[in-house]
Amino acid sequence: MVFSWREDQRLLLWLLLLAAWEAGSGQLHYSVPEEAKHGTFVGRIAQDLGLELAELVPRLFRVASKDRGDLLEVNLQNGILFVNSRIDREALCGRSAECSIHLEVIVDRPLQVFHVEVEVRDINDNPPVFPMATKNLFIYESRPLGSRFSLEGASDADIGANSLLTYSLNSSEYFTLDVKRKDEEIKSLGLVLKKLLNREDIAEHHLLITAVDGGKPELTGTTQVKITVLDVNDNAPSFERTLYKVRLSENALNGTVVVNVNASDLDEGVNKDIVYSFHTDMSADILSKFHLDPVNGYITVKDNIDFEETKSFEIQVEAADKGNPPMTDHCTVLVEVVDVNDNVPELVIKSLSIPVLENSAPGTVIALISVSDRDSGVNGQVTCSLTPHVPFKLVSTFKNYYSLVLDSTLDRETTADYKVVVTARDGGSPSLWATASVSVEVADVNDNAPAFAQPEYTVFVKENNPPGAHIFTVSATDADAQENALVSYSLVERRVGERLLSSFVSVHAESGKVFALQPLDHEELELLQFQVSARDAGVPALGSNVTLQVFVLDENDNAPALLGPQAGSTMSELVSRTVGAGHVVTKVRAVDADSGYNAWLSYELQSAAGSGRLPFRVGLYTGEISTTRVLDETDAPRQSLLVLVKDHGEPVLTATATLLVSLVESGHTPKAPSRALVDSAGRETSLVDVNVYLIIAICAVSSLLVLTLLLYLALRCSAMPPEGSCGPGKPVLVCSSAVGSWSYSQQRRQRVCSGEGLPKTDLMAFSPSLTPCPVSQEKEEKLVADIDFSVKVSNFISNMFSFHMLVFLVLGDVLDLIILLMFFLLNISHLLILSLKLGSHD
Repeated sequence: MVFSWREDQRLLLWLLLLAAWEAGSGQLHYSVPEEAKHGTFVGRIAQDLGLELAELVPRLFRVASKDRGDLLEVNLQNGILFVNSRIDREALCGRSAECSIHLEVIVDRPLQVFHVEVEVRDINDNPPVFPMATKNLFIYESRPLGSRFSLEGASDADIGANSLLTYSLNSSEYFTLDVKRKDEEIKSLGLVLKKLLNREDIAEHHLLITAVDGGKPELTGTTQVKITVLDVNDNAPSFERTLYKVRLSENALNGTVVVNVNASDLDEGVNKDIVYSFHTDMSADILSKFHLDPVNGYITVKDNIDFEETKSFEIQVEAADKGNPPMTDHCTVLVEVVDVNDNVPELVIKSLSIPVLENSAPGTVIALISVSDRDSGVNGQVTCSLTPHVPFKLVSTFKNYYSLVLDSTLDRETTADYKVVVTARDGGSPSLWATASVSVEVADVNDNAPAFAQPEYTVFVKENNPPGAHIFTVSATDADAQENALVSYSLVERRVGERLLSSFVSVHAESGKVFALQPLDHEELELLQFQVSARDAGVPALGSNVTLQVFVLDENDNAPALLGPQAGSTMSELVSRTVGAGHVVTKVRAVDADSGYNAWLSYELQSAAGSGRLPFRVGLYTGEISTTRVLDETDAPRQSLLVLVKDHGEPVLTATATLLVSLVESGHTPKAPSRALVDSAGRETSLVDVNVYLIIAICAVSSLLVLTLLLYLALRCSAMPPEGSCGPGKPVLVCSSAVGSWSYSQQRRQRVCSGEGLPKTDLMAFSPSLTPCPVSQEKEEKLVADIDFSVKVSNFISNMFSFHMLVFLVLGDVLDLIILLMFFLLNISHLLILSLKLGSHD
């Protein structure tokens, strides 16, 4: 009864620890007795997990159990967990105190994982079993009272109170049953002699030993003990210890000594010689793994010792002398197998959710991973890690279960797939590890718009292109994949003048080729600027635009066109025979609608066949028709001039103008029969009036010039020295001023004298880098003011001269020529006056 109370205390303590662990684990726990019938209710698992019954099937609710088969099942209609097949606790867990079935409940869409533990409760379904139904003992009659004879006790496959055994012996006057606890799990069973044996009285004794367990209801087991009373040898061998405890590492080499048992005998001779042997009740497994030396008592290893198969061995050793009859003694050897880190961790990857969208949020579950290690202690403690530099991480969900989740954002255009290597490493020394690879493909999302190589293209197209001509090809690339990278092109419609852009150009939606729908005209449209849009086929679609600048290049498709009265008719001009060479008769004006070289015009005078040398010429680029010589009487009174106007294009295009020139005597103006002749006469009269003005202006300017020269000579003569003798003149220092670039030059005069009159020649020599002349401040200020005024006047005259020169060259007006001549003479006069002022300051 004492032993049963201790077992109850251990069981109660274990149950309290289990309840405390379950309260803190946060997982679902159920319990079910072993050997429950099919359909036995276990728990409302769907309700306890917070799941609706209607979503079990659509969300692919399923239950998985590692190496447990289909012992438990869930009814998807009502969400109840029930027993599906026979549960044998002893087959599942053996004699382990804790026995439970771990279930993984997996729900997809979205992915969720729950862990459920179902405890299998032991029932008293196994009776105590003795190793042998009949046990034979040989006892010498000389054995003293109180001698104890060891027996092999019964075993019960159940646990806890169901395995607590009590023994009883049928009534016997010679023997009593003795039960002693040698260890927490080992009980020593034996028969104690309470009355001396007498072989002559009773040669054999038959006993019945009954074992009863502590279950409800109680189960029993029996064994028959046949005792044969022997005579002769009266001293049995005796072991030094009745219990040997040793530790043996698993995977120990064959021949490794486990323990050396030793027994002694007080007899002498052959009765003292001892032979060691395993007890006849030893299991075949122990006999196959260990060897006992019968002489020396050494127990050695002869087969592989695996901790994962058996954690301990209980070996019964018998020592028998060689007496007749032999006497024996027994001892127990308890071998504890020490775990060695010889098992590699195991990795199992479940429920892969791939491919993964590149816009998935961090924390998205990619895969479920379970790890295990058959070793124990630190050798079975497994830690998991990932290959570095991947956007994923491992999250521990329950015991040795992990979730592979997204740790950062993905970009398919940077990395399209990842090879994630999960490494599981145990805590042994040396550590063992295993790896598993997960290939994660990244699915594309339309997050990249089509992109052109440059934002703007310049295209040159010749005008008069054929309708539908291909003028350019736009191309955009999209970094996405499949339909997200399928690019189509279109015009960005707008108005060009009064017409739509689509009436000028079009773009092919797939190839991006741009076509001109009609011939382009440089004279109408020099630059056509528009945009082409590129859009992908994603949802939503993304796009971008590119600008095309189409320059229409000119071709020589327009002939020169005559302007004014010259266009489409014959011009008539009157020319007096008294005009000299270079007299401008008229000017042919023409324009070309083209540009560049195609609009650069030149003029040629075509002579009629058989005609002599014409007294007229035409300016190559000005179109002015003028006389080449003085007209004489031999020249025909009517001259027909054909002016050819041509451009510089390829091919050359031309136009012609006809000019009828009538030669008249001075003062005689024939009546013009037409409006053209009247106009010619009017121009001639106007020309005569202009000539009169020209003569008057030339005379006035010439008089002014002569007067200026006389004044200059008078001033110069008054400044000469009065001496008449020859000799060296006084050196005169010519100083630098604002009007000259002869800085600090010295002027020397050397007079060359003759017998009479003034010196005839002045010789001036210049030498640079002399000091400036001493000049009074008042004189210097006056000189600067005069020079400044003269410079301003000179600038004004030069500007007016340039302006009238330009007007004369462009328009060819005679009045501008007169004014031009006048300003030229004025400029010369001003320069002379300026020179006189500088001379007076000397």
